[in-house]
Amino acid sequence: MISSENTATEIRSTLWRKVAAGGILVAGVLLVTLLYVLGLSNKSATERDYIEYWAAGQLLDRGANPYDVGGIFRLEKAMGLEKNSPKVSFSPPLILLLAWPLGHLDAKTGLIFWNLASLGCLAASVGILWLLHNRPDSRVHLIGLGFPPALACLMAGQLGLFFLLEFLLFLYFHKTRPWLAGASMVLFALKPHLFLLCAVILLLWSAVRKDFRVLSGFVVGLAAAFAISLFLDPHGWMQYRQMMDSTRVVDLYLPTVGVTMRFLVARHVRWIEFLPEILGGVWAVWYYWSRRERWDWTNHGLLLILVSVACAPYSWYPDQTVLLPAILLGLYRAGKSLPLLGLFVLIAGAGLVAVIAQIQLPSPFYVWTAPAWLVWYLLAVRRSRFHHANADLLTC
Repeated sequence: MISSENTATEIRSTLWRKVAAGGILVAGVLLVTLLYVLGLSNKSATERDYIEYWAAGQLLDRGANPYDVGGIFRLEKAMGLEKNSPKVSFSPPLILLLAWPLGHLDAKTGLIFWNLASLGCLAASVGILWLLHNRPDSRVHLIGLGFPPALACLMAGQLGLFFLLEFLLFLYFHKTRPWLAGASMVLFALKPHLFLLCAVILLLWSAVRKDFRVLSGFVVGLAAAFAISLFLDPHGWMQYRQMMDSTRVVDLYLPTVGVTMRFLVARHVRWIEFLPEILGGVWAVWYYWSRRERWDWTNHGLLLILVSVACAPYSWYPDQTVLLPAILLGLYRAGKSLPLLGLFVLIAGAGLVAVIAQIQLPSPFYVWTAPAWLVWYLLAVRRSRFHHANADLLTC
C-alpha cells in the first residue's frame, strides 16, 4: 500500500515538473517574442543576411524573378537599407522553400519568425546533444547556447542553425531510422561545399556496408525539395545561373584558408583555393578506410566535419555553427585540463569579441577560426587517449 502511494506521488511530481517546464518554455518564448516585437523594425531586417531571403520571397510571391538583383535592391532600399549594394542570396533555388513563406510577411514580422525558428533549432540541437551524450548530469551541453558561431548566425540571420539541427538529426537517427536520417540532410544542398568530405565518406560508408537507406532518404528528400522549388519558380535554376554569372561571386574575398592562399599567392589562379579541399578529400578517404570496420559517425564523423569546414573554399564564420557537436565532445574529452580549457576560452572568447564588435564577416580576421577549432579538438582527443592508455597500464 505504501509502495503504491509512493508511486502515485512520484507520478504526480513528475507530471507537475513537466507542466512547470512547459510553462517556463512557453513564458520564455512569449518573452523573447515580445522583445523582438518591441526591439526590431524593418530597418533591423536590412542589417541581417535574412533580408536577402525575405526579398527573394517577396519577388517570388509577385511572380517575379527571385534572383533579380535590381528588384532585390529596390525592396531592401524601401525597408531602410543604407548600403549602396544589395544583399543577394547565393544559395541555389532550394532556398525558395524557406523564402516563399517570407513573401507573405512584412520584413519585421518575417524576421521575428526567422529568429524564433533559429532559436528553436539551437535549443533543439542542445537537447539532442544532451541525449547523444547519454543525458549527463553536467551542464556542459548548455555551452552550446552561447557558442560564438551560433550567436553570429543568430545576429546575421544566416542558415547555420538549420544545418546544425539537420546534422544532429542525422547523428541521432542514422542507426535507428536511416531513411529519416537521410531525409533530414536535404538543406545541406544549399551549401554542399561545407559538407563535401562528409558526402564522399557517406557514399563510401554506404557502399562498404551495402546499405543505402540513408542515401535513399536523402535522394528522395532532395527530389521532393527540387520538385517544390520548380513548382514555386519553373525558371529558378536558369535565373540562379544568370545571377551567379553577373555577380561574379568567385572574385570576392572569403575568409577561408583556400581563398586566402589564392589572394596571397596568385589572385587569378582559381585552382589554388581548392587545394585544401583536395588534400582534405585524400585524407578523408584514408581516415575512413583505415577505420571502416569500426566507423562511428557520432565519433569519427565529428573530426570529419571539422576538416570539411576548415577545407571548404566558401564559408563564413556563422557556418561554423555545425562544429558544435565536435566542440562539445572535445570539452568532455578535455575534462579538467586547464591548458585545454584555457585554449578553448581564448578561441571562443576571440570569436565572441568579434561578434560583439560586429567585425564584418568578409574580414580576414576569421581565417584562423575553423583551423583553430580543428587543432583544439585534436589536442582534446589526444589528451583523452593518453589518459585512457595510462589508466589501462595502471589496471594491468
